Amino acid sequence: MTLPSHEAEGGDSRPFHARIAADLRDEIMNGELPAGAKLPSTARLKDRFDASNATIQKAVQLLKDEELAIGRAGAAVTVRETRQRTVRPAESLTRAAAGAAYPWLTEAVEGRSVARSSLLSVEEVHVAGDVAAALGLPEGGWAVRRRQLISIDGEPAELVSSYYPVAIARGTALAEARRIRGGSPTVLAELGFPPRRSVDRISARVATQEQYTALRLPGDLPVLRTLRTVYSDDDRPVEATVMVKAGHLYELQYEFTPEA
Repeated sequence: MTLPSHEAEGGDSRPFHARIAADLRDEIMNGELPAGAKLPSTARLKDRFDASNATIQKAVQLLKDEELAIGRAGAAVTVRETRQRTVRPAESLTRAAAGAAYPWLTEAVEGRSVARSSLLSVEEVHVAGDVAAALGLPEGGWAVRRRQLISIDGEPAELVSSYYPVAIARGTALAEARRIRGGSPTVLAELGFPPRRSVDRISARVATQEQYTALRLPGDLPVLRTLRTVYSDDDRPVEATVMVKAGHLYELQYEFTPEA
């Protein structure tokens, strides 16, 4: 049910055009407005939301800025073909063949786009908060941090920071400022710490200044933050990775098999 243009009691205090864009964004993301479909005309949107022409245009422009819709002034506006990507986190522990892209990254683009990772930095850092807890380290303990920016078709898609206890990573390929063939699962296995289990904690957050800039976010939209902890034998934590994606462009898919 669409609310009228005035605010309902105790209702949404956002600017009216932002509320309209939010409703349309939800319809795009859940498939009610499928990829390639035309957005309703300005006249229909004006009637639906009891809004002015200028307000509707501002709402549609937000969707264009977010790369959910495309179109020129005076022409039909359509939903982009690649409106939302599905990421399957279970692929993260799969080793890649030498020289090949990470399997989870290949699957994320589904052969339609080109995905690349750029190594931003590799350094030993103090860790605190949930990262320290995930690795079983004290507040201010040391870890090797690898920071990467994942891009799809040249556009930033995900900011990734992976942490490894120095007792495991120091003096290994994990601590070298170069890309790792086969990814961290391969190196960890070679070091005697094969990944056995992965636990994800996912939250929606307001982007930090660094995330906003690195991901070139178009507005005040949430990001998806995943804290992934990888365990080896004896449930020893060997890797903690913080992954941040634009919340309006990605969804995560998990599969569960009930126990007999």
